[in-house]
Amino acid sequence: MKRTLIASAVLLATSQAYAQTAAQPGAEEQQTVVVLGSRATAKTALDTAAPVGLINSKDLQTAGPLELGKLLQTLDPSFNFSTTFISDGTDIIRPATLRSLGPDQLLVLVNGKRRHQQALVNVQQTIGRGSAGTDINAIPLSAIHHIEVLRDGAAAQYGSDAIAGVINIVLKSNVNETAISGQVGTTKEGDGDMISGSVNRGWALGEDGGYINLSLEGRKRDETNRAGPDSLRVDPPRVTQRIGDSDAKDAFLWWNAALPVDKAGEFYTFGGVSKRKGDSSGFFRSKGDGRNVPAVYPEGFLPNIRTTVKDASFAFGYRRDLPNDWKADISINHGRSELDFHEKQTINVSYWYEPKPGGGIYAESPFEADTGKLKFNQTTFNADIKGPVKFGSEEVFVATGFEYRRDNYQIVAGDPVSYQYGRTNNPAIAITNQTGGVAASGTQGFPGYTPATAVDEGRHNIALFLDTEYHPVKDLLLAAAVRYEKYSDFGNTTTGKLSARWDPTKEFGLRGSVSSGFRAPGVQQKFYSSVSTNLNQAGQLTETLTAREGSAVTTALGIKPLKEETSRNASIGMVLRPAKNMSLTADLYQIKIKDRIVFSSEISPEAGGGPIANVLNPLGVGQAQFFTNAVDTKTKGLDIVADHTTKFTSSTLVLSGQLGFNKTEVTKRHSPSSLLTGDQLFNQAQVTLIERGQPRKHHVVAADYTIGQWNVNARANYYGEVQGEGFSPLQTWDAKWIVDASIRYSFSKKTTVALGFNNLFDTYPSEWTNGGDFPKLGFKYCWETCPFGVNGRSMYLKFDTAF
Repeated sequence: MKRTLIASAVLLATSQAYAQTAAQPGAEEQQTVVVLGSRATAKTALDTAAPVGLINSKDLQTAGPLELGKLLQTLDPSFNFSTTFISDGTDIIRPATLRSLGPDQLLVLVNGKRRHQQALVNVQQTIGRGSAGTDINAIPLSAIHHIEVLRDGAAAQYGSDAIAGVINIVLKSNVNETAISGQVGTTKEGDGDMISGSVNRGWALGEDGGYINLSLEGRKRDETNRAGPDSLRVDPPRVTQRIGDSDAKDAFLWWNAALPVDKAGEFYTFGGVSKRKGDSSGFFRSKGDGRNVPAVYPEGFLPNIRTTVKDASFAFGYRRDLPNDWKADISINHGRSELDFHEKQTINVSYWYEPKPGGGIYAESPFEADTGKLKFNQTTFNADIKGPVKFGSEEVFVATGFEYRRDNYQIVAGDPVSYQYGRTNNPAIAITNQTGGVAASGTQGFPGYTPATAVDEGRHNIALFLDTEYHPVKDLLLAAAVRYEKYSDFGNTTTGKLSARWDPTKEFGLRGSVSSGFRAPGVQQKFYSSVSTNLNQAGQLTETLTAREGSAVTTALGIKPLKEETSRNASIGMVLRPAKNMSLTADLYQIKIKDRIVFSSEISPEAGGGPIANVLNPLGVGQAQFFTNAVDTKTKGLDIVADHTTKFTSSTLVLSGQLGFNKTEVTKRHSPSSLLTGDQLFNQAQVTLIERGQPRKHHVVAADYTIGQWNVNARANYYGEVQGEGFSPLQTWDAKWIVDASIRYSFSKKTTVALGFNNLFDTYPSEWTNGGDFPKLGFKYCWETCPFGVNGRSMYLKFDTAF
C-alpha cells in the first residue's frame, strides 16, 4: 500500500511541476464524451452522475496486449482477467470480471446493444467458478473505436447482469481510410511466439453520412510452459504438464454500417464472426495409473484437449429523429456462442480392457474423439423512444422502451467412445484396469457429454423501462430509472435507481446513486450437466457429476430450482478539476448481493455410508456438484482516478494514476437441503475463492511522453495479494508490480513502428510453498488464481499504417 501511494504521489507531483508550460499545437483529438450510464445527451466522462471510465483509440494502440480482456485489465484497475490453464474450456474462454464480482454480474454492450453470453460454463476451480459470462476476446481490437466502463450498478437501466457495472464497446465508423497493423512477439524464454495482423477499411455510402466499416484480423500464438519437473510421477524427473498459455489460432471479421434514408432516419447494422482454436492439456497420467494403458503409452501420457470457439452476432435496426427533439430506435440483435471439444492423445480404458465374449480383452480403443459441443444463442428485440417533456417552464428528459429476449442453451453429446463404459455401456459388466480397479469410462482428459446430459432448452422474457433526468437548478442533475422484467421460468422482478450530480463550482462536483438490481439465472446454469474428471481435496483424480436443476440428484438432496440474485448498490463520489489539464475523481461504493448463484462444493459420499452416499453411490461417481442460490455477499470499494496533461512547446506529457481498492465478504451461507449444511454446500475453499481469489488492490500508474516523432509509454500495474485453498492448505501469493513499456516512432502522421515490453522486469507470481504434492507435480507458481499469469517478460514489434 505504501509503495502504491508513493508511486502515485510521484506521478502527480511530477505533473504539477510542469503545469505552467505551453501547449503543443496540432495534438490529435481523442474521444472525450460517453453515452453509457445515461440515455440523455452525451456527456464528458467527468460530467456523469456515476463513474464512467473511457478508453480511447490511443490507449488501445499503445497498450501491449492483443487480447481485449488482457488489454482492459492492463488499462482499468476495476477489471480483472485472470490467467487460467489446465481448466478445460476455460483455457480459451477466460473469465472477465468487474469490481471482483462474477463474470455473469457484468453486462457487456456493443454500440449500446446487449451482447450475448458465452456457451461455456466455468466449472473448474478458477475465478468465476459456476458462471457463464461474456467471451470478451471474441471482439477484435481492430474493430474498436473506444470503450466505456460504467462502474455502477445499472440493472434498472440495462437489465439483468448489470450488478457490478456495464462495459460498452463502440465500433469504428471512419470512412475513406485503410488501416493496416502487424505485430510479432515472443517471451524471454523463447516460447509463446505470436504473430498478428489486421486490416480496417471504411467506405462512405451515399452523400448523407452513410458508411460501412470492415475489420479483418488474424492471430497465432504458440504455447508457453512454466511447469517444473515432475518428481512424483516419473523417474527420472521431467516436465509432464503444460502450465501457461495454450496454443491458439484466432480469426475475426467484424462490420459496422449505417445507411440514411433521409435527413431524419437511417438503417444500421453491426456485428461480427470469429473462430478461435485452442490446444491445451489435462492432467498427466503416469504409466502405473489405472487410467493409463501401458501397452499404448508405456511412459504415461498427457491428454490433449482441442477446443474450437465459434462466435457470431448480427444487429439490425432503424433510428429516427422525431419532432421536438425526440428520437426513436427499433432493433433486433442475434448472437450465438459455440464451443466444440475434441480430445487427442487419449484412450478409453474400459474399451481396451473390456472382456471379449470368447475370452481375453479387446485391446482396442480410439485415441481421439469428439467429446461434445456447448451452444448458446440469444435474440433481443428493442423498441426505445426518448426526448424532452415540458411542464410549463420546466423540462424533464424521458426515455422509455420495451425489450423481448429469447435465450437458448444446447449440449450436444460426444462420440460414443468419449463417454461409454465399454462398447455396450453396460455397468453390470466388470471391467478392470491395469491396477485391478474399475476401469474408467470415456476418453481420458475430458470425458464426452452423454445423451443423458444432452439438452436443448430455452426461455424468454420481456422488459419495460422508464428513465428520467431533471435539472431543478442549473448545476444539479436528478435522475431516476425503473425497470420491470418478466421471465417465462421464474417470475418477474422490478428494480429502480436514483442518482444525482451537483456541481457547486466549475472545479468541484459531487455525485452519487442508490439502486436495486438483479441477475436472472443463466440458462447455462439451469441446464448444464456433465461428468468430468477433477482433483479432489486429497489430490486424487475423481469422476465428478455436475447435476442440473430438477435432476434426480438435486431433487434427492433437496436443492431447490434456481431463482434470481438481488442486489443493493450505493455509491458516492467527487470530481475535482483544479485546472483545465488536471482532474481527480474518487468514488466509494458498496454492493450487497442476496441469494448469489454459485457452483457448489464437491459433495462426496460419507466414507462409512450415510444419506449422501445413498444418493450418490448408485450413480457410480465419486462426487457431485450443482448450481444453487447458496450465499450472500457484500463488496465495498474505493476508486481514485487522477490525470494530468502537460503541453510543452514541442512535446506532451500525460500522467495518470488509478487506484482500486475493494473487499468482498461472504456474509451468509445457507442451504435448502436437510442433508447438507450451508458450510457443506459451499465450503471454505469456495468462500476463499470469492473473497480472496481476485486482488483487493489493483492500481495502474502510467506516463506517456510525446516529443516530435517519438512516443514513450510506461505503465505499471499493481496486483494485490491473492489466496486460494482449493487444492492445498491456504496459500497466499504475494502482491506484485508489473511494468510495461514501449517506444514508438512516427514516420508520418499515419505510419508508426513500436518496440514494446510486457512485464519488463520479468516478474513471476510467488512460488507455491504450501501446495503439498503440487510443486512436485510441476506446479511451481499459482493455479486457481493467477491475476497476471506465469509467462514472465515478453517483447513485441508492431507496425501501423493508414492510407
